[in-house]
Amino acid sequence: MARDGASRGTLTPDLCVIGAGSGGLSVAAGAVQMGASVVLIEAGEMGGDCLNAGCVPSKALLAAAKHAHMMGAGAPFGVRPQPAEVDWSAVRAHVRGVIDAIAPHDSQERFEGLGVTVLRAFARFVDDRTVEAGGATVRPRRFVIATGSRPRVPPIPGLAETPHLTNETLFALAEKPAHLLILGGGPIGMEMAQAHRRLGCAVTVLEAGRALGREDPEAAAVALVALRAEGVAIRENAKVAAAAGGDGVTLTLEGGETVAGSHLLVAVGRAPALDGLGLDAANIAHDDRGVTVDAGLRSVSNRRVYAVGDVAGRGQFTHLAGHHAGLVIRSALFRLPVKARGDHIPRVTFTDPEIAAVGPSEAEARAAHGDRFSVARLDLAEVDRARAERATEGFAKLLIGPGGRVLGGTVVGRGAGELIGVVALAVSKGLKAGDLAGMVAPYPTYGEAAKRAAGAHFAPKLFGNPWVKRAVRLLARFG
Repeated sequence: MARDGASRGTLTPDLCVIGAGSGGLSVAAGAVQMGASVVLIEAGEMGGDCLNAGCVPSKALLAAAKHAHMMGAGAPFGVRPQPAEVDWSAVRAHVRGVIDAIAPHDSQERFEGLGVTVLRAFARFVDDRTVEAGGATVRPRRFVIATGSRPRVPPIPGLAETPHLTNETLFALAEKPAHLLILGGGPIGMEMAQAHRRLGCAVTVLEAGRALGREDPEAAAVALVALRAEGVAIRENAKVAAAAGGDGVTLTLEGGETVAGSHLLVAVGRAPALDGLGLDAANIAHDDRGVTVDAGLRSVSNRRVYAVGDVAGRGQFTHLAGHHAGLVIRSALFRLPVKARGDHIPRVTFTDPEIAAVGPSEAEARAAHGDRFSVARLDLAEVDRARAERATEGFAKLLIGPGGRVLGGTVVGRGAGELIGVVALAVSKGLKAGDLAGMVAPYPTYGEAAKRAAGAHFAPKLFGNPWVKRAVRLLARFG
């Protein structure tokens, strides 16, 4: 039951958390269980974008699409392919069921059971230490802004008047799109392109620059070859000049060419959700990236205020928001110094094959470290488990800096999102390539990839060094 706070008067908790997405919920749950009083304000759905319109439904849809794809992918294994019969309503029920199964963990009832006061209303700052929400006034010791982000809709002529989808509306489609046009070739666009293609839709992706342009170009190429082989039409350097509705959707490219489809998904990025919060009234500095914060995620202009997750301007990942939450709890409750770093935060594009990365790009690492930098690489074709599953497309690449320290890496291939975890740990803890090479990975698993990539760093020194061979021959003389 929604609570508007009208009868609560002025609340004076230790923390007021604005936004019940991943970051806000993590702050609220952690703080209240450590003895702090917490007011949590949320105008929309508990769980935020990740649960209701982002990570959870998109990965559930990808899982359904994978099963459909596997119906026709068994020939190399001696399994006769069969065309998949997709029941769109059942697919939607599966997605909804996954959301519903996770929702109790993020629910208002659970958080009230923990002792959090939950206000289901819009929050608005009225001065530098006060928020109003649905008739209640909240004057806490500290604020945490965790309002997340919203889909960005570019200022293309006619787009605002043309029916279009975003991730917030895509999963509610009652009927399967006949031909889905996707504006944007980033992670969201490419994931949804593959999912819908595997579920029987025609799909065209229009990207103004390079598809998957943030990723290692070699890794992106592996994924794009796979998507194109499945029938996803990917148009790079395709700049849309105008959009129009009518019988479906028509996009006009620069140069005059038109591309038509039945539905349009806009996936060109996200913007921090700060509208209507009244940040100026509270002297909270902000820009297009979000709240302007220091290294400890604290507002540079209002020291009562922290920001976490998408609105902190340091990346838009659920796991990053959770990491931010832990830092803010340490700072706000215990007054411990904290510093938000980003080099150890991994990211994954959940196409098939997946692309996962952590740390700087190869070009950034080379520019920073020059001749003290090297790349260690292993093709997945050299991993026996990949051979057994005929999933040899891809590679693991480690970026190794001075003293052999692991700076980052990229994995493209099956299960890359799982494989990147050990590389992220290495970056986080300052481990060296020798630490990864010395790890014992179970055989046969994909987990051997990172270990063997690290081993490749030492191979020239061990097997190509004439002094090593001389030492072995010398020692052999002594029996």
